[in-house]
This record gives sequence, C-alpha cells and structure tokens, in this order.
Amino acid sequence: MDAVGDPSQQSHDWEPGIEPSGLFWTVPFPAGAMSAAPGAGRARLHAESMAVPDFHDFFNALAETPDPAPRPSHVSFDVRWAGGGDRLKVRDPDFGFVGEFVTGDATITFTCQDDDSPVVYTSVADGQSTVSAAVGHERNGVFFS
Repeated sequence: MDAVGDPSQQSHDWEPGIEPSGLFWTVPFPAGAMSAAPGAGRARLHAESMAVPDFHDFFNALAETPDPAPRPSHVSFDVRWAGGGDRLKVRDPDFGFVGEFVTGDATITFTCQDDDSPVVYTSVADGQSTVSAAVGHERNGVFFS
C-alpha cells in the first residue's frame, strides 16, 4: 500500500480537533467567507491563514491526549462549486429531510504550513476530479414539513 492509503505513513493532519462538548471538525467562519447562488448550484468558501492545529495523523487527532502534541499551524483554502449540472429533488420522510440541489464540478486550492517550519504544502490543480458535488436548499428536523 502506498503512503496515500497507509495511515501509518501520514505525517500531517490539519483539522480543528474535538471540542470538550464533543463537537468535532467544525469552526465558525465570518459571514464574508461564504457566498452562494443555490438555484444555480454555485458557491464559494474561502479562508486565509486560519489557525488550525496539525495533529500529525488522523488517529492522533482522535486521541484523548494526542502524542505527539498538536503543532500550531495555519491553512488557507478556496473551495468553488460550479453548478450547471442536474437538478435533484430529495425527500426522505424517515429522516425528516427535504432538499433541492444543483450538481456540478467542485475545485479546491489549499495551502498549509506548520508555524515552526519553512515547508509550505500546496494543492495541485492537475488531476483533481469531482466525485460528487451539489449546492442547494435543504430543510430538516422541525423545518422538514
């Protein structure tokens, strides 16, 4: 198995971690970081120099006491959903979920760096492909009906 598929070969895992409340991999964004045109299936999420710890690997990020300790780091990214694909209507009464979505391609640029290192990791646009992407409106829970 190559390094991409082998977790023992992982040397970086930039993520916000797990809050004492149990909330995980979630951070607040300022209002201007996201824009969307759901009816067209287009959207953008942008962040510059967001402080996110580097936990070394996925399993270390899940540990109650990570070892090695997370390193201070920063990430920047720009995710864009292009829309222009099929329109999908979803209704699932068992889970109380309804939505209308427009499929399309999505791309991401990503740069990250540990604060104590001169090495900068940057995504490469060549070879990116969209497995599944959609933007739209949804209602769930008490807003389902």
